[in-house]
Amino acid sequence: MSRTTYTRYVALGDSITEGLCDPAPARPGTWLGWADRLAGILDGDARLSGQSVEFANLAVRGRRIADVVGEQVPGALALKPDLVSVLVGANDLMSPAADPDALAERLADGVRMLRAHGTTVLLANLFDPQFAFFLKPFRGRAAVFNANIWSIARDHHAVVLDVWGVREFRDPAMWGADRVHLSARGHRLLATHAAHALGVPYAETAVADTADARDEHVSTPELPEDLPFRTWLRVHAIPWAARRLRGISSGDGLSPKLPQVQPVHTQPLHAQALGGQARGTQPRMVGGPH
Repeated sequence: MSRTTYTRYVALGDSITEGLCDPAPARPGTWLGWADRLAGILDGDARLSGQSVEFANLAVRGRRIADVVGEQVPGALALKPDLVSVLVGANDLMSPAADPDALAERLADGVRMLRAHGTTVLLANLFDPQFAFFLKPFRGRAAVFNANIWSIARDHHAVVLDVWGVREFRDPAMWGADRVHLSARGHRLLATHAAHALGVPYAETAVADTADARDEHVSTPELPEDLPFRTWLRVHAIPWAARRLRGISSGDGLSPKLPQVQPVHTQPLHAQALGGQARGTQPRMVGGPH
């Protein structure tokens, strides 16, 4: 069966795509994440046919659909990618007056722009929030938004990265100590599902999986069940609520960690995480806790 081999991939979105709670090996304060892991998978696949993949990650924590459509999509188009991933919407849906249909319509504008340039769009829906008691009130909104995602993908011939029904994400080990961002294991699983959605064989993730086993000896982040509830409230929940009330974001003033496309094998994060050698110029990184 024939399929496309991608050569230039740009990731768009918020903190999940930025990679929060997926520490980069041996580089304190920096994040890897599912999109960066997917770039490594795609690069390994491309090399089977004598090609390679260039990658940029424009995602920034706290960003909303308006930010992605108004800023990240034009930025991505300037980089002339043949593949763009879009995972966004959770920050929007937690606003009191959020309208999932209107938000989906705005997102469709961005997908339309990307597809008009012939770019393949990997469009992700949202996680089922039933796994966390404090997110359950938003489950109905998320379901309506996700239904729209399928319609957008159908209308604009996008590829859907369907995460809503992935039962493995109900496992607490898939989530970081803050209970809203994926752990390294969760990011790895999401990258695998993304590769499957694009038709890339699972076997091509073997190098990354081996590296992840090595990473576990470098850093073992706390899991949700390791953090006492009162500590979680003080460290994660209350600061997040305070920011929402003040109308500020943890991503205010931050720039994308990988703003320009670079060959995957020359990016220090990928060279270390995927078993290669770091070469070339170090990309500008954004780190620190959410």
